[in-house]
Amino acid sequence: MWLMSSLTHPPLTPASRTLTNSLISFFFINRTPPIRNLIHQRVSFNSNSTASNLDDEPQEDHRQRTNYAGVRLAESVEEAGKMRLDAWISNKISGVSRARVQSSIKEGLVSVNHRVVVKASHIVRHGDKVECTISELQPLKAEGEDIALDIVYEDENVLVVNKPAHMVVHPAPGNASGTLVNGILHHCSLPTPSFQSQELLSDSDDLSDDELDESSSNQAHLKDFGFDTSQTAIRPGIVHRLDKGTSGLLVVAKDEHSHAHLSQQFKEHTIQRIYVSLTCGVPFPASGRVDIPIGRDLTNRIRMTADTGPTKCGKSRPAASRYRVVEVLAGGGCALVEWRLETGRTHQIRAHAKYLGIPLMGDEVYGGSRNLALSRLQLKNPSTIHSRLSQLVSKLDRPCLHALTLGFTHPCTGEKMQFSCLPPVDFAEILTGLRNISTEKVKGS
Repeated sequence: MWLMSSLTHPPLTPASRTLTNSLISFFFINRTPPIRNLIHQRVSFNSNSTASNLDDEPQEDHRQRTNYAGVRLAESVEEAGKMRLDAWISNKISGVSRARVQSSIKEGLVSVNHRVVVKASHIVRHGDKVECTISELQPLKAEGEDIALDIVYEDENVLVVNKPAHMVVHPAPGNASGTLVNGILHHCSLPTPSFQSQELLSDSDDLSDDELDESSSNQAHLKDFGFDTSQTAIRPGIVHRLDKGTSGLLVVAKDEHSHAHLSQQFKEHTIQRIYVSLTCGVPFPASGRVDIPIGRDLTNRIRMTADTGPTKCGKSRPAASRYRVVEVLAGGGCALVEWRLETGRTHQIRAHAKYLGIPLMGDEVYGGSRNLALSRLQLKNPSTIHSRLSQLVSKLDRPCLHALTLGFTHPCTGEKMQFSCLPPVDFAEILTGLRNISTEKVKGS
């Protein structure tokens, strides 16, 4: 069964139940936001690249096997609709990260209709002739920066941070500064690390939700984030990640033992993760379990998709999410939905929500555009408040998804730890506006 109703959550301890219930009750009582691409494709390679790696299906281990520096693309846009330049190129060169493409564009290595374009957001249309050369891979350094961090908990082994929306977790081309790692380096007074592995060049802000890449985490992440026994400096260990647009709780390991221990907990799916979201429409049934694999969307490399057929997506991996409707909002045009992750795949909640037909509000990549959100809200509400709904929806500038609760076993003390943090003001304002139209608490879900 892909979808099972009658959701039953794992039992909570008395303390965790009290904490979770008190936070969920906020959504019912508190009405005030908290403070706080026609020619044939021509692709050429330098001596370090192999043509066999540029096939139609993304290769999971391309970062270990391929150097894309000097790869060239010359092709005309065949797609009928409009598309961002960086997204179009990354779709055409299988395996190269979108961030690497963005870097190439900024360096003036891409032209459209024989004119150099330096904006990754440039829109390409049918018939445009695009020429691109992928830039050299440069070592990436992460400088410590004095960035205000909302630290929920810290000791000598772990750090729990409430990540704001729009902040990238770790440095990548195009996001070499202002990241969570930059802030943690400064906070912990750690030396500047240099990242040589291409693992860091994945477009993390587009391709990771709350993702632990179980096949490579223990090696790649230990290498990339400094847990190398040949080095004297210990740098912050990113155990899991959140999308750029997702807010909420994230745990960081401060030493090698803690990193390995927490990584194992993620691998064994013993970490407790609860999210809340605002959805376009209301899921039916009101609670359930989505157990459907997720793989790369072969038509759009920056997006994942539910694996419902043999040709829709690339190699997929098992993914399971439990959900329940907490509130039906604005006459059924929207819902406040709680999600509990059993696995941690790239974009898992966003892909499963789209599969259910209720994409997250503000999630342009997965169909939850302002237009869709507005149309579903207007369909359920009288015309007298359509203008009001339009003003509310205009505030959407990211997927409405927040990592509400995070629980894990302390890697050194063995203590069961749980932390919760309310959604930020942008989420709360939209929630309050929808509630003021109408709200219905869902019982027994």
